[in-house]
Amino acid sequence: MKVTQYPMPCRPAVLLLAFLASCGDKEERVKPVWSAISESVYAAGTVKSGQQYQAFATGSGVIQAVFVREGDSLRVGAPLLSIASDVPRLNQENAALAARYAAVAANQSQLQEARERIALQRRTMQNDLLQLTRQRQLWQQTIGTKLTLEQKELAYAASKTAYESAVLSYQTLKKQLDFAAAQARKNLQIARTQAADFVVRSKINGLVYQLYREKGEAVTPQTPLALLGDARHFVLEMQVDESDIVRVRPGQQVLVTLDSYKGQVFTARVTRISPMMRTGSRTFEVDATFVRQPPVLYPFVSFEANIVLQTKPRALLIPRRLLVDDSTVRKSDGKLARVKSGLRDYQMVEVLAGLTPADELTARAK
Repeated sequence: MKVTQYPMPCRPAVLLLAFLASCGDKEERVKPVWSAISESVYAAGTVKSGQQYQAFATGSGVIQAVFVREGDSLRVGAPLLSIASDVPRLNQENAALAARYAAVAANQSQLQEARERIALQRRTMQNDLLQLTRQRQLWQQTIGTKLTLEQKELAYAASKTAYESAVLSYQTLKKQLDFAAAQARKNLQIARTQAADFVVRSKINGLVYQLYREKGEAVTPQTPLALLGDARHFVLEMQVDESDIVRVRPGQQVLVTLDSYKGQVFTARVTRISPMMRTGSRTFEVDATFVRQPPVLYPFVSFEANIVLQTKPRALLIPRRLLVDDSTVRKSDGKLARVKSGLRDYQMVEVLAGLTPADELTARAK
């Protein structure tokens, strides 16, 4: 863990140093002082534009046209480039043929034939019903035979069944044609969508940062074509060591320095902590956003940062070099004293117990 102390609002006290010369050796004497201290976790990373992503094609082919240049601003849906491929075009033409063939309007002759069959069976059924009614009236007058009446009843029952069958056949045919037409229209829509997918479009309102391929190059769905991102908002993508990650929390302050802005410190806040460790580097990815963003930024600009874990505006401090070990210091009389330490930065350590501002410490200097 690397820790850094940045200037605090309060004015640090001045350490009292005394150097005594004796037999060619120098002995440094220091008294604890009250000052501000911040403990932080070091992180390094690169700037990434908001919504940054790489554009890919959905199929293989050859780049037919490129519609943008690097640095162009785009809206959602704006075309980036088109991929030439015979497969989606042929699929679309085939689907269009099937849709025209399956259209209900193209199959009116079948429906008309089914309707005419219903009309014929209806007339036959009505005629048989009329014959049956007359025969029943004659039978009531004891005219005719029982066999003739039964034949009329059978004829009517047969014609009624034929009529109902014709109606059912028409309904079934209508459903089949409607389904086939709807399915063909949907297949045509899918084919058109697939053909449109060969025109790669922007998914965001943003900027074209880089074009990876040119017109005439062959590409596959695994070939990155362009890098796009939001030119107004940027994300700080940091790598934090696994030994420090448990102390990092969303919302913590981040102090950022960039090579592009020498001598300036920018403030950010932790927004996201990846739950998955990168096994190769043994680090976790942590994202932060600027509280106040620099006026000009670009993707992949490197930066260094300190994630502030704790801050105390007033603490009793001694230089870290005076610690004999993590809990022992040497007083000016040569005796060792045990102390309880608190916050640390790369130079100073907080003393929680074991020393007072009046105590004088010593460390042998070379």
